[in-house]
Amino acid sequence: MRSKVRTIVSSGLVAGTLDITAAILIYAGILHKTTAEKILRSIASGIFKKEAYTAGTEMTFVGLGLHFLIAFIFAWFYFKIFPYIPFFKINTLLSGVSYGFFIWVIMNLVVLPIVFPVLPEKKLDFPLLLSIIIVICCVGIPIAFITRKYYAKWY
Repeated sequence: MRSKVRTIVSSGLVAGTLDITAAILIYAGILHKTTAEKILRSIASGIFKKEAYTAGTEMTFVGLGLHFLIAFIFAWFYFKIFPYIPFFKINTLLSGVSYGFFIWVIMNLVVLPIVFPVLPEKKLDFPLLLSIIIVICCVGIPIAFITRKYYAKWY
């Protein structure tokens, strides 16, 4: 039996895992721009500011926890709005792409500027497109497909 909580938790876990794995593999492993620890500490810095970088290893785990909290919130939100948006029922892939882009916009144009008032200007370049593609493929699409599976019995 499918449950609402199981659907939200599983879509949040899958999206959070894929997203952080892609970020670490691409930015730390392939591009050598940072480390996995710095990625996770930068997430924690949203709340703890500079202390996230100077405190102990626990900040790495705090960053990981916050990352998954954000993934669960986006999974919950999609689950809640799914019944009210007919487009989501028509094409799951395009729904996931549009939701992933929505998540990117919310995080990069709303949340991050509030949390970090001084951010570098965004330019339409490869790093920007890469960040959008990661969120679409690793967060939006998985959440859409997992949520659709729950609601498939209703339509």
